[in-house]
Amino acid sequence: MTTDIPLDAPIFVAGHAGLVGSAIVRRLEREGFTNILTARRDQLDLRDQAAVNYWFRANRPQYVYLVAGTVGGILANSTRPAEFLYDNMMIHATVVHAAHLFGVEKLLYLGSSCIYPRLAPQPITEDALLTGPLEPTNEAYALAKITGIKLCDAYRFQYGCNFISAMPTNLYGPNDNFDLASSHVLPALIRKFHDAKARGETAVEIWGTGTPRREFLHVDDLADACVFLMEAYEEPGPINVGTGVDVTIRELAEIIRDIVHPTAELVFDTTKPDGMPRKVLDVSRITSLGWRPTIALREGIAATYRWFLDHQDSGIRGVVPAAVG
Repeated sequence: MTTDIPLDAPIFVAGHAGLVGSAIVRRLEREGFTNILTARRDQLDLRDQAAVNYWFRANRPQYVYLVAGTVGGILANSTRPAEFLYDNMMIHATVVHAAHLFGVEKLLYLGSSCIYPRLAPQPITEDALLTGPLEPTNEAYALAKITGIKLCDAYRFQYGCNFISAMPTNLYGPNDNFDLASSHVLPALIRKFHDAKARGETAVEIWGTGTPRREFLHVDDLADACVFLMEAYEEPGPINVGTGVDVTIRELAEIIRDIVHPTAELVFDTTKPDGMPRKVLDVSRITSLGWRPTIALREGIAATYRWFLDHQDSGIRGVVPAAVG
């Protein structure tokens, strides 16, 4: 079934300022949608049910992209589990409940591939959910995301709500977080190689052994997939979104080195955690519907580094001041 969304329909992008939300706003604008609703954190605390209800009552969105959340890499997940669990569970609960109360026609909830068991068979299919223990380094975040999926399914079952859930692989691109204390591996490596080059250093330290395998999707491809799913998908449970292709962390670091600091030497700190040994998604369900990514990894990383360089003095989180570069 295809959802025919009028170009003037009120569409709420929850989390519009983040990596994913900003990409969805760009994608919707390119499609010609004219009534995109957003709310900054200082305008609306998505953890506050009363405030979210008031906002929905006042703005009456027909479609919702629920992509807001507290996110981070291994270090952030390992040191702030309570924050990751509380913030994300509350954000998912308030928005989903308000969407039900105020008659939202369709909601897309964005999860994460970390919902799947640490040792799930690879590539990971959607039915691997809840079949084994989670990766300990991001368990709190994963539990919150699993709860969000089940919440959407529960509202679908009990109230007939048209709420769907998409599970992206590791993301990167414009508006990413480059703060070494809270970022994911790809933007963290861009920052590390950039800083080393700026300081004239020849060695760059990389956490772990370099052997884990990861899949990476440019956020503009994800935004395209989200718009596609909002229009073309209406099933319960998660649907994977990714490339279906993975690389080792060493290979990723070598690609970033070649783009940012070609003369750098890679130094692996094997006392640091690797995380899951491999994580690549089976994307056969979404590709069977007719969607495929278009941005190659090396091309996407080069474009992301150009964005990083262009925004060094913009105050983006983790983007270093222009003088450093």
